[in-house]
Amino acid sequence: MIKRIWLLLSLTLFIIGAHQTFIQRLRARSSAILTGVGTVLADNPSMTVRLEGVESQPVRVVVDTNLSMPTDSKMLKEPGQTVLMTCSTDEHIAQALKDAGADIHMMPYCNTSVDLASVLQQLSDMQINDVLLETGATLSGAMLRAGLIDELIIYMAPILMGNNARGLFSLPGLESMQDKIELDITDQRLVGQDIRITAKVRHLGS
Repeated sequence: MIKRIWLLLSLTLFIIGAHQTFIQRLRARSSAILTGVGTVLADNPSMTVRLEGVESQPVRVVVDTNLSMPTDSKMLKEPGQTVLMTCSTDEHIAQALKDAGADIHMMPYCNTSVDLASVLQQLSDMQINDVLLETGATLSGAMLRAGLIDELIIYMAPILMGNNARGLFSLPGLESMQDKIELDITDQRLVGQDIRITAKVRHLGS
């Protein structure tokens, strides 16, 4: 059973020093790190724990509806398991990714995208209890709207940006206070010049 899903968000341009150490410790506490294929294509992350003395890595899980992940992605070369949750039935692409080191999980209830509740059920079946979500606005917004995120960890830098800057969540339709998503802040502290906010998701739309 999934016990907790953390979402790590950053409004900081560069994550360094104490930020990076905290992130690495949070990864080490997690059974799995969940991301979307858009993040893989944009950033090609390794998503590994880089701390001395860590012997095993959390499972890296990529929501990849159409098996768009390149076979030379960094995380496929790293120690540990990389799992792709997909709706694609393309056996040729699937075999190429398997040969590169990926485990392919065909998901149920596929329509135009992977069903996120089914992803968490699969992870629960794999005895994965704590999931760290490190991803972009599309997947984080979908997870939040589906009520699948328990806790947010937000790094906020003392920087102002315009309304066309990339947001933390893609949440179409949240245009009035009655649509709001409420949070309970459980911790806030200065980390250098940044603020780290930890908050639990309370409920939707009230």
